Amino acid sequence: MRQLPILLFMFSFFNLSAQEDIDEEKPTLVVVDSLYREDQFYFGFTFNTLQNGPANLNQSKFSTGFSAGFLRDMPVNKKRNIAFATGLGFTYNNNIQNIKIRQSGQTNTYSVFASASDYSKNRFSQLYVDVPIEFRWRTSTYESYKFWRIYGGVKFSYLVSNRYVSEVNNSKIVINNNKDFEKLQYGLYLATGYNTFNIYAYYGLNSLFKSADISNEKLNLNALNLGVIFYIL
Repeated sequence: MRQLPILLFMFSFFNLSAQEDIDEEKPTLVVVDSLYREDQFYFGFTFNTLQNGPANLNQSKFSTGFSAGFLRDMPVNKKRNIAFATGLGFTYNNNIQNIKIRQSGQTNTYSVFASASDYSKNRFSQLYVDVPIEFRWRTSTYESYKFWRIYGGVKFSYLVSNRYVSEVNNSKIVINNNKDFEKLQYGLYLATGYNTFNIYAYYGLNSLFKSADISNEKLNLNALNLGVIFYIL
């Protein structure tokens, strides 16, 4: 009888040890957060060029652009690493070139400066409201925000305002809200990179001008913007 408590204690000890071994053998379940999204603010800087312009188009100086906005992430698979996204943003583009615009009443005339020495400043700038629609692939998880990404899609942009500034022989010419610019722009873009830093490219599918010509030849200028874009959660 004196040995009965000792036997009961030993049995309890071995039972607990066996239970711990069973618990250790259970696989760890990884549960994907069903609310995980890559909703993000973005901002980018670009170097802007004009494509399909006249043969004597000169863009010898750097033209820059800036964009910023917010994108709503909409995952479409269980791992939530494939998604669509849309949002709202704005873009400011500056284009330094040698296209001369002169205003007479309600009509604008266009030509090209023969030489860079004929002017000291010549540029037009535009401010757009953007609606991007993009497809997203990434290697992210809900536990890590450092990952590879490939984001691409189409961006629709509405022209809010534009301004042309030219300085010739200490005389300054300013044209605001030129109606010859196309109000609605649309183009394809691609952003790819790792973590916060990503390279960015945008190509406009329609002309910046809806009604402008040089020597009776329609002025078809498409935007090509290359730079970097940053995403911040």
